[in-house]
Amino acid sequence: MQSYTIGQAARLLGVSPDTARRWADAGRVATHRDGSGRRLIDGRDLAAFSIEVARSGSGEDEVPYTSARNAFPGIVTAVKLGDVAAQVEIQAGPHRLVSLLTREAVEELGLEVGTQATARVKSTSVHIDRA
Repeated sequence: MQSYTIGQAARLLGVSPDTARRWADAGRVATHRDGSGRRLIDGRDLAAFSIEVARSGSGEDEVPYTSARNAFPGIVTAVKLGDVAAQVEIQAGPHRLVSLLTREAVEELGLEVGTQATARVKSTSVHIDRA
């Protein structure tokens, strides 16, 4: 299982490393130490925590007034495999993305809950909203 440093987790959650460190210090997400003493977060724990953070809106800042880019780096939070097709969910900061792809592609990419992945979106129609 992949583990993430506090800095990597912060990037995936869309917060500063200080915020991620405070959350770990407060016990909101479990950490363990590697051989060199760095604090790491297990991928499955980070995936579950990223969903909690997105649902509670406890990110550092509100979503900025901008059009979303077409690449969403995040963490895999769910994988549902069928005989031929598969569904993969990625939590990218406050964004939850769901993709349908082949089972073969999921297996070749080694996608499982807790794996870091980037969702790329291509569209001929983009809608932009400003709150």
